Amino acid sequence: MKLHQVTIKDIAKILGISISTVSRALKSHPDISIETRNQVKELAKKLNYEPNALAMNLRRNKTNTLGVIIPEIVHHFFSSVISGIEDIAYDRGYNVMVCQSNELYDREVINAQALLANRVDGVLISVSKTTFEFDHFRHFANQGIPMVFFDRICPDVISDRVITNDEGGAFLATEHLISIGCKKIAHFSAPQNLMIGQGRLAGYQRALKQYQFEFDPSLVLQCDTRELAIEKTERFMNDNPDVDGVFAANDSTAIAAMQIIQKMGKNVPDNVSLVGFGDGPNALIAWPPLTTVEQKGYEMGAEAIKLLIHKIENDTPTDSYQTKVLTPSLIIRESTK
Repeated sequence: MKLHQVTIKDIAKILGISISTVSRALKSHPDISIETRNQVKELAKKLNYEPNALAMNLRRNKTNTLGVIIPEIVHHFFSSVISGIEDIAYDRGYNVMVCQSNELYDREVINAQALLANRVDGVLISVSKTTFEFDHFRHFANQGIPMVFFDRICPDVISDRVITNDEGGAFLATEHLISIGCKKIAHFSAPQNLMIGQGRLAGYQRALKQYQFEFDPSLVLQCDTRELAIEKTERFMNDNPDVDGVFAANDSTAIAAMQIIQKMGKNVPDNVSLVGFGDGPNALIAWPPLTTVEQKGYEMGAEAIKLLIHKIENDTPTDSYQTKVLTPSLIIRESTK
C-alpha cells in the first residue's frame, strides 16, 4: 500500500492554522511569529514532511529536469556522452532523464512525447538511423523547449549542435591506409540519411582524390553494425579479392569485419589493414588492437549540456544558434601495417 505523503495541508489541519501560514512559517517569513514558526517546523520534522519539488517547480514554470534521447545506451560512445552530460548537469543543479530509441523512429517519437509530458526544461538529442520525419522534434520548439542535437543531428530543425568533424576523421583514416601502402581501399559506410554517414563517406572520397586514387562506388558497402559485417564481409571480400584496406564507419563494424577476414585465412594487417571510428574499449581488446579515429564522447556530452543550460538560463535570441565541432585524432595500433 502506498503511504500518504505529508503535505502542508495536513500540518495546517493538525495545528488549526491556514495553509498559507504553514507555507510562510516553513520559509521563516517575518510576518509569522517565532512561536508559530517553531511549532510548524517541529511538526513538519516529526511527520517527515518533504516539500513537493515538482509542485514548486511547476509554479516557477521550471522542473530542473533535462531530457536526453539517444539511439542506444549500450554503445560505449553514447554511454561516454551520458557521463559528460550528467557530470555537468548535476553540478549545475539539474536532473537528467535518459531515453533510448533503440534506433527506432516510433520509439523516438514516444521518447519525445514522454519528455514533453514530464515538462523537461530542455532536451539533448541524437537521431536514430530510421528517422526521416522530424515533427516530434518541432514540438519541442513549438513549446519553447530548447534543443541541442549532438553527434547525429537533424538537418531539418535549426538548433544548437555539437558534432565531430566526421569528414576530417574519415580523411585521417583513409590517408593513413594510403600512407602504409594500401592500393585498394574499401569503405564500410553508415546510412546516408545520417549526416555522420555523409561526412565519413565524404572524408574517404576526399582522401582518395587528394592522393589520386580513383573512387570506385562498388568499394562502398553500407554496413555499420556488427551483425551486418558478419553477414556481408565474406561475400564482399570474395567479390573484391584485391582489397587490402578497409575504413569502417565505426569500431564494432571494423572489429567484426576483421574477425571474418581472419576466418577467411587472410592476415591482418599483412593482407588487409583495417581502421575504425570511435576508439571504444573494444578497440584495445580486439586482436590485433584496432587502429581507429578517436571520438570524444565525454567531451561531446559536456559541451552539449553546457550549450543547453546556457540556452535555458539566458535570454538569448531565438534565432541565435551555435555549432561546436570537435576535432578527432587518429590512434594507430596493430590492425594497420
